[in-house]
Amino acid sequence: MNERRFIDNSRLIIEALAQAGADIFIGYPITPSNLLYLYASQRLPMVLPAPDEITTLQWMAGFSAAGKLPVTATSYPGLALMVESIGMATMMELPMVIVLAQRLGPATGTATGGATGDLLLLNGINSGGYPLPTLCISSPRDAWELSAKALHIADRLRTPVILLASKETVMTVQDVDTAALPPIERVTRRFYTGSGPYLPYAPEADGVPPLLPVGNDRYQVRLTASTHDQKGNLQHSTPEALANSRRLAEKVERNVADYTFYEWDEEEADALIVAYDVTAAAARDAAALLRAEGRRVSLFIPKTLFPVPPKYLDIVNRYQKVVIAEENLQGQYREILFGKAGRPGVRGVNAIGRLITPEEIAAEVRS
Repeated sequence: MNERRFIDNSRLIIEALAQAGADIFIGYPITPSNLLYLYASQRLPMVLPAPDEITTLQWMAGFSAAGKLPVTATSYPGLALMVESIGMATMMELPMVIVLAQRLGPATGTATGGATGDLLLLNGINSGGYPLPTLCISSPRDAWELSAKALHIADRLRTPVILLASKETVMTVQDVDTAALPPIERVTRRFYTGSGPYLPYAPEADGVPPLLPVGNDRYQVRLTASTHDQKGNLQHSTPEALANSRRLAEKVERNVADYTFYEWDEEEADALIVAYDVTAAAARDAAALLRAEGRRVSLFIPKTLFPVPPKYLDIVNRYQKVVIAEENLQGQYREILFGKAGRPGVRGVNAIGRLITPEEIAAEVRS
């Protein structure tokens, strides 16, 4: 039975996170993520208004260390204040989800103007380039499914996870059949159950150490943001400590196949259109327009943006002509995939301060 509703993706994101097991929302209001804050206050078991974004991440780290799954939402100015604490949570291996609703920059930019301009910042946001899993929403179904996936990834890999969207993606009201959305799987926490002593940074076979909340009545838990060994003791550059730091990147990269999400129609085609976030809707329409003209064109919507899954380069390199559409000035994901030098046959469609139209994408494919 259809259950059609006019609904925005902010509500779908929060509902999915709630059903997946998010315990607490901590945040500081910032456009265009305010609806996420509002809906979280209505839906999650606990909501804490922080005095600023630095405090937001510090509180999230504390709740995560205590065994909770915290969530926040922000935009670029807030993310900029969070960066140091994101690195802290990465080093301490604390699971959490950060919903980033992009808006037009730089600086405070235009709070009510959309953009997808934060990718170069997110790509290796930590000092040393240590990656964070970053998922990107391009539809209401993504808002539902990827939000839950983000929480699962954060728990499984003991890491902050970025859930990426933009102003239009989180705020636009759409007609959605909510009955068609699949059930959400709740996170089953994987806490340490061994006989001790507990080593907070001793990895299992997947490269991830099991978490044991602070304040438990069994073992001491030592968590630190400085370079450390498996016991959590501060070290300078011992082999064990440096191996532990390398593992922070390895655990995210070696497991990327388990959280690689994308759409790709594999029909034989002369050209490939690539788009993500809000521009994916225009790309879908552009592909339909070109096919109606008899042109052979394929469509690729990446949803796991970082770390870049190896599968992506396998896909795009099958096509001599690739058009990557994104709402930023530089073609940020194009640069991440192909470098400053680019690749023959790869072109971009870019805009700032406005949405890219299907006709603009189609025109680039025709040219």
